[in-house]
Amino acid sequence: MSSFTTTTISSLLPLCCSDPLLRSAALRAHPLRWDPPYPSSPPTQDIQDIYMTFRGLHDADPLDPSVLLLQDRHRSHFVDTEQLQDVLRPRQQMRAFLSLWRMDPRIRPYVIRAGFYGIYRLGHIIIDWPLITCLIERWWPETHTFHVPVGEMTITLQDVAIILGLRIYGPAVIGTCMLDVAKLCGELLGVTPPADALRGLTISIRWLCQQLSTPGPDADEVALERSARGFILALMGSFLFPDKKGVHVHLCFLPLLCDLTQTSTYSWGGAVLAHTYRELCRASLDRRCGISGCITLIQLWSWERLHVGRPDFGRSAPFPAPPLPNALHDYDVDGVVAEGMDNGLPVEHGVQLEPEAEVEPELALSFGCRWRVPLTRVLNIFGVLPLYRDQLDAQTSNHVLWQPYVGEVVDQLPNICLADQDIWRTMSPLICFETVEWHRPERVLRQFGLHQEIPPACSYEHQLHRVDARGRHQRDWATYHAPYIALWDTRAARIITSPPMVGMMDFQDSYMQWYRRITRRFMTPRLHKDDMRFHTTAGSMNVMIAAMVDLVDRSRFATAGAMCDIYHIARSALPQIGEEHRIAGYAQEASTSHAPSSRPPVSSTP
Repeated sequence: MSSFTTTTISSLLPLCCSDPLLRSAALRAHPLRWDPPYPSSPPTQDIQDIYMTFRGLHDADPLDPSVLLLQDRHRSHFVDTEQLQDVLRPRQQMRAFLSLWRMDPRIRPYVIRAGFYGIYRLGHIIIDWPLITCLIERWWPETHTFHVPVGEMTITLQDVAIILGLRIYGPAVIGTCMLDVAKLCGELLGVTPPADALRGLTISIRWLCQQLSTPGPDADEVALERSARGFILALMGSFLFPDKKGVHVHLCFLPLLCDLTQTSTYSWGGAVLAHTYRELCRASLDRRCGISGCITLIQLWSWERLHVGRPDFGRSAPFPAPPLPNALHDYDVDGVVAEGMDNGLPVEHGVQLEPEAEVEPELALSFGCRWRVPLTRVLNIFGVLPLYRDQLDAQTSNHVLWQPYVGEVVDQLPNICLADQDIWRTMSPLICFETVEWHRPERVLRQFGLHQEIPPACSYEHQLHRVDARGRHQRDWATYHAPYIALWDTRAARIITSPPMVGMMDFQDSYMQWYRRITRRFMTPRLHKDDMRFHTTAGSMNVMIAAMVDLVDRSRFATAGAMCDIYHIARSALPQIGEEHRIAGYAQEASTSHAPSSRPPVSSTP
């Protein structure tokens, strides 16, 4: 065996061991400068992968720090140093809201008119907080994307429209916070809140439920519309825009509910996404203990695209599909009745709706409603944060569904879910009163069925992230954010496009080589072998795979002897563990088991 092979193997073994002192000594003794065994063997990117694998286990910083500027404040840094191991605390009260306020059938037309009935139908879904925590560890505020081993991914306007059924086109959700609370509530809600129901410019959701959830039997149209406004406002505070505790909702939204027909024209989907981005950014920095925002959107997005923590429906397919939205029946999920269809007609809490309601397109269920069924965990473990980290560290292309919204499932969606596809890929600011966050589809083009190139640099607007409503109760945000509103109004002029994606991206693609340098792919802390705890394997496995790939690359010119044997052994072992795509020059064919991921998007042209 050549001296190169001996040095390589002897260097790797201590680097993969569990003793941190031995690993540190090994790193000092072997600075990872290996000379190729043959002059004609060109250097490859695989040797850089070994460097990055080692650094991923011992150093949180990317090789190229030009993109992730906040790494020293990022949650992954504290996880890596074992300063932060707790699961984030929940801040969402959708289940409590649904138990307090059963929608009166008489206010349903008003909720439909405003465009929020689909959110009500989605209802309560149990949140997997270890999964949310694991995703936040991979969210970077600089790019507004999750950094997973196979590339960047994010929640886009497409996801909000299809999963939640919210309108994404229209004027930005913004206005003034200079409000006369007593007059505003008296006119639009018909009641004036007492001092103990208010906290600044926010109002108690419980108080709204107590005052407006049961309009009298002789309630006229004005009273029913006021009850509908209170219902929508409480729905916003418990599901779409929850505050830090999920028990109050900001009254700045109430003026936008004055005319419910006009309410439906706003970009509520863009506002929800802006608010969710801001909460993801906050939770990913400085050892935060909780997160608010539309958590259900984050979880359903993950279930649609990733394998980690995904529920099982008793099928053996890698991505078992739940029932189509419009084929649901009544289910009792976590003690909250899930609405469904009975003989083709909608059912609300056991009350059969009128037959003519079936033809209303607004009653069709959004894509997210297909998860409102009993879920099982037969084939997929859930609820364990170290396991989730390990699974994402070991992620391959087969574990990602880039385009879940295709085929039959799309044909049955309501119009609101598929409207305005031309702005799904707009590079524009998303606005929700004081919050402005950039939508960056140019970094996740594979989610739209397009080829991903190295994205242009994006600046992290630190001062913009610092803007919040604290101490700014008398601010007219429409004036303050006027430049960003102008950019949103011209969103159709900034639609990113690219050639169609063909198959899965090659491991040696220029984008993947760039991406592996600017990010941290592995989140699991240092190899730690507590005898009575779960043992992570992804880190050590990636080290050995990278070493095996390097052995193949460096011994490919051998014609006889031990080096030739090493080449054939390593070359035959890599396909057995699904890692042959890492070999330089390997032309990977498109996977036939995930054909939907390579289909063109619903709309491939702006």
